Amino acid sequence: MRFWRDGLLRDVLSLALAVAVVGASLGAIAVGKGVPLPMITLMGAVVFAGGSEFMVVGLMTAGAAPITAVLGGLLLNARHLPFGVAIGGLLDGGWPTRLIGSHLMIDESVAFALAQQTTAEKKRAYWLTGIALYCAWTPAVFVGGLLGQRIGDPGVFGLDAAMPAALLALIMPSLREFRTLRAVGLGVLIALLTTPVLPDGLPVMAALVGLAAALPLPKRLAPEEAR
Repeated sequence: MRFWRDGLLRDVLSLALAVAVVGASLGAIAVGKGVPLPMITLMGAVVFAGGSEFMVVGLMTAGAAPITAVLGGLLLNARHLPFGVAIGGLLDGGWPTRLIGSHLMIDESVAFALAQQTTAEKKRAYWLTGIALYCAWTPAVFVGGLLGQRIGDPGVFGLDAAMPAALLALIMPSLREFRTLRAVGLGVLIALLTTPVLPDGLPVMAALVGLAAALPLPKRLAPEEAR
């Protein structure tokens, strides 16, 4: 099978397994902190953005205002604007294709697509990665939520540490580049300086603004690749 021979399917399945573990951690943490199981499951299906979901759950359970969580999620997901520019040419076929394809536009599907050589390979990688991770993420959040109902306090099994660990794991591969490392360092510094003076949740938003100032943008498809 070609997918397996070229390593794409193997890599995607490995990533889907890791994503499922993170999704289960999110569900368990959220339910353990009082978020209703249907709500966190719906969030997993409709939002489908792990970093934003972890951040919203953290902010809301810490007592932040809902508007803070919403604005924080929008800021964190603002990276999807350059993502759309980079892979927009792959989502041809009418508005249903663009609608579904936009929902599957996450860091991993974009990264796998841009790593390919031809347009056909980019499309294949994008859809395979997006669909596989979506099918892993949403059920895992639900199963993790069921687990959270049983264990109660997520700290009993150390699941409370999964939230910062998962977020750290998401950004670790990008820290090899000095420009990204500088941006993350700036965001951390802003968060530390503003935490004593701003209400809960606002330091995170302030850090996101500072971090965005130096983040690299993905490359746009060349005209000949977009055709």
